[in-house]
Amino acid sequence: MRKFLCIILLAAALSAGRADACTNVIITPGASADGSSMVSYAADSHGLFGELYFRPAGRFKAGSLLAINEWDTGRPTGSIAQVARTWQTVGNMNQRQLIIGETTWGGREEQMDPAGIMDYGSLIYVTLQRATTAREAIATIVELANTYGYPSEGETFSIADPHEAWVMDLVGKGADNKGIVWVARRVPDGYICAHANQARITRFPQDDPENCLFAPDVISFAREQGWYEGEDADFSFRDAYNPLDFGGARACDARAWSAFNILGGGQFVYEENGAEVSRPASDWLDYAMGYDLQGEMPLFIKPARKVTVADVAFVMRDHYEGTPMDMTTDIGAGGNGLPYRWRPMNFTVDGKTYLNERAIATQQTGFWFVAQARPNLPDEVGALIWFGCDDAATSYLTPIYANLTRVPECLREGNGDMLHYSPTAQFWMCNRVANACYKMYDRMAPVARGAAEAFERDQLERGIPEMDAKLAKLVQQGRLRKARRLMTKYSVETAQEQFAAWTRLEELLLVKFIDGNIKAQDEDGNFLHTEHGPGFPKDLQYGGYNDIWKAAVAGHPHAKVLESR
Repeated sequence: MRKFLCIILLAAALSAGRADACTNVIITPGASADGSSMVSYAADSHGLFGELYFRPAGRFKAGSLLAINEWDTGRPTGSIAQVARTWQTVGNMNQRQLIIGETTWGGREEQMDPAGIMDYGSLIYVTLQRATTAREAIATIVELANTYGYPSEGETFSIADPHEAWVMDLVGKGADNKGIVWVARRVPDGYICAHANQARITRFPQDDPENCLFAPDVISFAREQGWYEGEDADFSFRDAYNPLDFGGARACDARAWSAFNILGGGQFVYEENGAEVSRPASDWLDYAMGYDLQGEMPLFIKPARKVTVADVAFVMRDHYEGTPMDMTTDIGAGGNGLPYRWRPMNFTVDGKTYLNERAIATQQTGFWFVAQARPNLPDEVGALIWFGCDDAATSYLTPIYANLTRVPECLREGNGDMLHYSPTAQFWMCNRVANACYKMYDRMAPVARGAAEAFERDQLERGIPEMDAKLAKLVQQGRLRKARRLMTKYSVETAQEQFAAWTRLEELLLVKFIDGNIKAQDEDGNFLHTEHGPGFPKDLQYGGYNDIWKAAVAGHPHAKVLESR
């Protein structure tokens, strides 16, 4: 093996990407099992609190202004003209079934505009209030950024409605050139896309407005800046505005590769020169690992089968299991296969720099979701966001109808924050469970993940289909107010019941795994005890360490060997 699992020696300086990076997966209606568009998003930031943003629809008088605060910091950046009518938004979805997610990729430092008003988060949430379709959203994003200036780094947006999905790369033009350069491509129906903090659009069709939209100066601006000299037909957005390096591949595009590897069943089926091509995902492994940057990973692939919400959630819980970047199997995982490495992502010993992997699932997730825009249902019912807090691998997704009238208390904005603990906040309870699991991950995390997947499966197979039918019938009868009351009751009660279940789960994990011991349970979950009383554990086991860790310790020069006498 060329390198030892996922800790590798770097011979040169490393650009490992943002530590608070995010991941998106986009599913088109033709690629999904139920005909819905889907977007998944992990909002990964060491300073982001997990809560469900809720903005009711509104009407405003002419001349009204909307104050803008930078999403990452809360810093006021200015005000913009308010529109006459806004749509209700819940998280990253609105009542018209529009979904927007993002991942940040930095770009060239000179392209940031400190005087700009519309940061990337404000672009998302203001656009959701104003647009109804993916194409309207693209136009709104462009108009807002060009009118008011864009102060953030480069971004890739996932934008979907019930009928189509788009991926959009954009970046600012610097302090002296207000606005953005950008390109957006429609994901072909039946295909999927993924991105993770690296611009993904390279060459693009320049005469197909049904499937590709772009800034009129996207090429000429790059020429003016000295970033491109070739023919227009050969222009690559990524190469001009976010050139790929080792860090962009290994810390970022590798996550997109992993999503494709999972959903493609180990194969990449994609279009090339008008023909469908099928190649093993391993053909791009050296690219994903940063060893060979000359290749170009497909922007879109066909999944191996129709994709479900559960499939997308599985991807969002990935740690590169079963690949050479598997984070559970190297020495950094310790004796219990912990697939996380505390930041920073690289470290130096004796003048040599080493790297830890950055997988899709990560410990610093503020919130994550899988949102569905469902064309087979009226907008009032079809807009559904499966919402979770903290580390996706040990947390659960709870279904929230975007047309509800209030959010659950456990997800309410202001119920705790990053500096103030709240015992009634889902974010804090999911963190308690996750941080408990980090102590003996290979034993404890499967318990949490099994509980999360069982809850989600019940909602997908029973709860939501039953509720959809009731709600759709009410909407067809013109009883929208009753439908909204019912969907609110269902969303709130389901979320609060699962929050209570997660509170009990944390107690179970404490009792079952305290001090590295493992207490046995029967098939109903009752702890086994001896005949001497219910407080005396029966068949108590010790957690111990895995063989990888034992072998590593045994090979250490200071290992303590028990000699036979």
